[in-house]
Amino acid sequence: MRSHSIISSICLFSKRTKESLFRKGSLILKGCIIPIFVIVMVSPVSAQLVLFDFDNAPLYTSLPIYQTAGGITAHLSATGQGYSIQNAGVLGFTPPGFAGRILYPNSISISDILIHYDHTLTEFSIMYCVQELGCDDSATLQVRAYMNGIYIGSATRTATFPGTWPVDTLRCSFPQGFDSVVVHYLSPPPTCQDYGTIYLADNMRVTPIPTGILSEGKLPVMFKLSQNYPNPFNPSTTISYQIPVQSYVSLKVFDILGREVAALVNSAEQPGYKQVNFNAENLVSGVYYYRPQAGNFIEIRKLVLLR
Repeated sequence: MRSHSIISSICLFSKRTKESLFRKGSLILKGCIIPIFVIVMVSPVSAQLVLFDFDNAPLYTSLPIYQTAGGITAHLSATGQGYSIQNAGVLGFTPPGFAGRILYPNSISISDILIHYDHTLTEFSIMYCVQELGCDDSATLQVRAYMNGIYIGSATRTATFPGTWPVDTLRCSFPQGFDSVVVHYLSPPPTCQDYGTIYLADNMRVTPIPTGILSEGKLPVMFKLSQNYPNPFNPSTTISYQIPVQSYVSLKVFDILGREVAALVNSAEQPGYKQVNFNAENLVSGVYYYRPQAGNFIEIRKLVLLR
């Protein structure tokens, strides 16, 4: 089975001898029962949190995959040898807070997890567990946030309780909004010698930006149309655009012959960042075009329906 080969490659990575690993067997078990206490500050936004626990993800499948929760769809992919879906206890123990199915590294090499959402978010977090055996300090992980491919900001996290396979949560928050993140192993433990540059991940939580609510000073400064996502799609996709001033907006979809197949928007809209869902359930596979018009702004983009 594939999961057993993954486990073998990771166990061989230890920088010490096999005897060293056996001596630390008790440390592994001890490290896995360290309680993790988290203080949660409750706010009106917290009620909008959406949890992706990956328990319905296809077991043993490597990224990329799609996951949907709370009306939000996430496209997960990875760099390098990537990640796959495994059971939480694949290493012979289950890290505190982990359960069901999780994101698991396919090799002992560093791989970034790339996540793109079909909604604009303000908050992101993911629980992680790094490979470290009896360490006095821990690795630093980083999350970088982007909006339409433009870098928004980043945040880092170092495990509060280092030791053996320590667990913590990496999170970021950007009120202006973002639609994709990169989770990256930034740096190894400063002094620990028995570690791997890999981590397990589970329980991703996100907060979508409130519809129609924009902070003062955060309004867009120009008209802009983004490429629909996902693309190709089946049967629905999201079209995002921004308008800097109140405008009458028309957003229509056409087939390759120029015939209108859908009118998604036809109304006056306040300035801000907008998202519209296009459901092509009744259309045949093929190439289509969407065209927004707002004042003097007109742009055309191609989308592909692939069944």
